[in-house]
Amino acid sequence: MFDAVQNLVILALWVLFGAVKIWAFVDCLRRPTQAFTAVGRLTKPVWLLITGAAALTGLLPGLTVGLLGIAGLVGAMVYLFGIRPRIIEITGGGYR
Repeated sequence: MFDAVQNLVILALWVLFGAVKIWAFVDCLRRPTQAFTAVGRLTKPVWLLITGAAALTGLLPGLTVGLLGIAGLVGAMVYLFGIRPRIIEITGGGYR
């Protein structure tokens, strides 16, 4: 019984974390390169590397709640809640 519940929780976390990581990567791909420089943070290729690595850890269920999976989630969340809002503010939210 406990194993079934644990497996269900791990599956739910895998789906949720994976969706967040993929969303961060796809959003980063679609944002203009100049906006990253204007924000004054890391460049777009660096954020693509961070969010891409995060998305890769999201594709493997065994890494979901491990150290690499949590680190990937943190990287994706930093992008989504720290960098993305500033880029939207500069670009007006549109994809160019």
